[in-house]
Amino acid sequence: MRKPFVIVLFLMLFTLPNVYAQVADSTNFSIYYSSPRQYTIADIKISGIRYLDKTVLVQLSGLSVGDEIEVPGEAITTAIKKLWQQGLFSDVQISATKVVDNQMWLDIYLQERPRLADVNFYGVSKSEKDDIIEKVLLLKGSQVTDHQVNSAERTIKGIFTEKGFLNTEVNIVQRDDTTQNNSIILDIYIDKKEKVKVNNIDIEGNEALTDVVLERAMKKTNERSWRNFFRTKKFLREEYRKDKIALVDKYNEKGYRDAVIVDDTVKQVEVGKKDKPRVDIDIDVEEGDKYYFGDIRWVGNTIYPSDYLSAALGIKRGDVFNQKILDKRLFDNDEGLNNLYLDKGYLFFNLDPVEVNIENDSIDYEMRIYEGKQATINKVLITGNTKTHEHVARRELRTYPGDLFSKTLLMRSYRELAQLGHFDPETINPDVRPHPEEGTVDIEYQLQEKANDQIELSGGWGAGMFVGSVGLKFANFSVRNIFNREAWRPLPTGDGQTLSLRYQTSGRYYRTISLSFIEPWLGGKKPNSFSLSLSHSRINYSANKYYNNYNSYGGYSPYGYGGYSPYGYGGYSPYGYGYSPYSYGGYGYSPYGYGYGYGNYGYQYNYESEDDGDSSDDQIWETTALALGYGYRLSWPDDYFTVYHEVSMEHYRLQNMGSYFYFLADENGDVNGTFNNLSFKTVFGRNSVDAPIYPRNGSNFSLSLKLTPPFSVFSGKDYSSADISNDEKYKWIEYHKWLFKGQMYNPLSKDSKLILRTAFEMGFLGYYNKNIPSPFEGFIVGGSGMSGYNIYGTDYVSLRGYKDYSLSPSNGSKMYSKFTMEMRYPITLKPNAQIYALTFLEGGNANTSFQNYNPFKLYRSAGVGVRIYLPMFGLMGIDWGYGFDDVPGVTGENGSQFHFVIGQQF
Repeated sequence: MRKPFVIVLFLMLFTLPNVYAQVADSTNFSIYYSSPRQYTIADIKISGIRYLDKTVLVQLSGLSVGDEIEVPGEAITTAIKKLWQQGLFSDVQISATKVVDNQMWLDIYLQERPRLADVNFYGVSKSEKDDIIEKVLLLKGSQVTDHQVNSAERTIKGIFTEKGFLNTEVNIVQRDDTTQNNSIILDIYIDKKEKVKVNNIDIEGNEALTDVVLERAMKKTNERSWRNFFRTKKFLREEYRKDKIALVDKYNEKGYRDAVIVDDTVKQVEVGKKDKPRVDIDIDVEEGDKYYFGDIRWVGNTIYPSDYLSAALGIKRGDVFNQKILDKRLFDNDEGLNNLYLDKGYLFFNLDPVEVNIENDSIDYEMRIYEGKQATINKVLITGNTKTHEHVARRELRTYPGDLFSKTLLMRSYRELAQLGHFDPETINPDVRPHPEEGTVDIEYQLQEKANDQIELSGGWGAGMFVGSVGLKFANFSVRNIFNREAWRPLPTGDGQTLSLRYQTSGRYYRTISLSFIEPWLGGKKPNSFSLSLSHSRINYSANKYYNNYNSYGGYSPYGYGGYSPYGYGGYSPYGYGYSPYSYGGYGYSPYGYGYGYGNYGYQYNYESEDDGDSSDDQIWETTALALGYGYRLSWPDDYFTVYHEVSMEHYRLQNMGSYFYFLADENGDVNGTFNNLSFKTVFGRNSVDAPIYPRNGSNFSLSLKLTPPFSVFSGKDYSSADISNDEKYKWIEYHKWLFKGQMYNPLSKDSKLILRTAFEMGFLGYYNKNIPSPFEGFIVGGSGMSGYNIYGTDYVSLRGYKDYSLSPSNGSKMYSKFTMEMRYPITLKPNAQIYALTFLEGGNANTSFQNYNPFKLYRSAGVGVRIYLPMFGLMGIDWGYGFDDVPGVTGENGSQFHFVIGQQF
């Protein structure tokens, strides 16, 4: 009888999970479940723990020193359960280390779960591994729990399910790390299997809408068919759920508001000889009846009369019911009726469309309006402008403290900040903070600076000579801080002014230097711009070794720019690609939309001579140009309209240039002397595009007139007389030049990323006296549109798919027209690099006179391209175009052509 009793007592004291009793400090004590006793906890210790906070663990147990507990009892059992529930331990024990009278000392022994030492992935690529690591939080050093392992398995399967791998298998193996105590290594084996695609979609129950219409409504779930050649056929469960909603929405758009999917099944099948996994989808729809809009009644409106709101809504009784159209007309950010109230300051406005009656197939609506109080702007804050001075950003805002809130003015402020070019347009955030209890609103414009200064430092070797260029453009310059030593970091910046400097040389053959400056807010109070540009260039054609080795009457064309030559077609052009100090429309921001400052950048093929000095027999051409401009914003018809005026003077000095300027040569074939081009230009334009680099909305139209005084009218000379020399005829050049340009940007996708750009432009060069038409200022059409030296003051017009300058004579056409349709999609729009791809259709032509103009005779082309904008270097790109139409009299001018562009947009 004694032996069984001892065994039972031993098991009670040392093996039961609830309580362990032992002898301590020579004090014998026994615990009997049949007769529990009350004890006061004298102390609690935690043992077996290395990483966790022991104080926190005591609190998690629910036991505290001084508590009176019953042993055996629920207190100990509950404490063990609480610690197990944490999921952090592989073993939990509570024992009494000492008992004195009614006091008990407790020890809580905890065995921590193993820590994660490393994770290995098998069966996936590096990019897939990185994706898993980003989404599955398996941190080295953290405890590994069963829940964590199961969650990792589910997440990994979900990652590949989203990519179309529906049958992915994941096996996670745990093994001990022999180099560390209580640590394990996870080996994750992933078998993606094959990607599952949609084999067939079968829709039942549809009578009003065809299978094709409903299948096209599902954007991401498409069966194998020739109709879906360019659409994805992957089966993605999340996209399938969205597409089922889109299918029902398509019914709602057609008036079937009760349409539902009553059942759908997705079953895997194996198709083809290789038994590739596919899914068949069966969808059963119930269309319901077709509904129409009935009466629409307005309730609660006091600002606008009901008739006005009904007209703005644009929905009449008898129109087919369309929930999507109704929501758009009421709540759309751009076109919704709610904008009428938001533009009047009713920021707390609320509109609730309620169906009040459904009779037969008509639905009557009651539009319940709560207008609320008008919200007054309290504070206007600007944050994030670390480089640009606050007044530069603030002067572009249309929202002022004390004014009523207006959503239109809020979005206009956003647009003006984006147009500055100093901030990343993708991150500009006008944060509206309403205070209904006070009837006010605070607006914080959160900005992020982006670098927009540019530097050019380049050099090249060709045809036995070196060509070097250095250029600097400071797009956020500050003139007023030039003498402030503390503002030089490394230059004074922050006032939004533009300063550009450039120098290019190839030794004796060619050199040019230019300077330009733009102040967008002259005086600082009104958006009146002031611009100044100055340039000087010098070309010594006799220093061109390459030219001296060729005869002008052959392949070489001194006038051709690779195109027409008075002595023959085609050939080398000495004017090539290069910098143009006289082409107003290159770099530099202008808030009035008349181009980007002064000067175009490009490539140049120059050749130098071994001679060190000039002689009287050298062929030299020098040009000095000065231009002053002034622009201002109009308030009518709206303040997107601007006017810009400019006066410019170009002075040409020619020496022995008869072989180049044959149209200016005297009877001896010589051209020596000076020629002047004093002109006045006015540009009337409207620019509402929302961003300078990647516009998504808006338009840009301009009409410009550039003219000289009619010198021949005042001179009293007979310019038809053979006695008057060309030097005298063209001493002062005269002409009038008209240009119209227009382009529009329209988003084609819901996220406003896919953009359609349509553009049209036309130019005409006229004269006052038919006997002295201007030899300068014509239009050179074809190719990339990048200018050479711009020696004739010519406008270079791109027409991709044709060689540069191939559609115009050497001294330019008198008239041109061009049409463009371009689709754009961004690759990245980050501040440090903006990249987008494009595809285009283009057509245009150039004519020598207005009488020859035929708007239906176009040189057509199509192609693709890419643009890259880097803040330090500006806009660059490459296009491939294919010209469909032959150029008369010339071969090889059309067809497949590559075009490189720098510093301009088409």
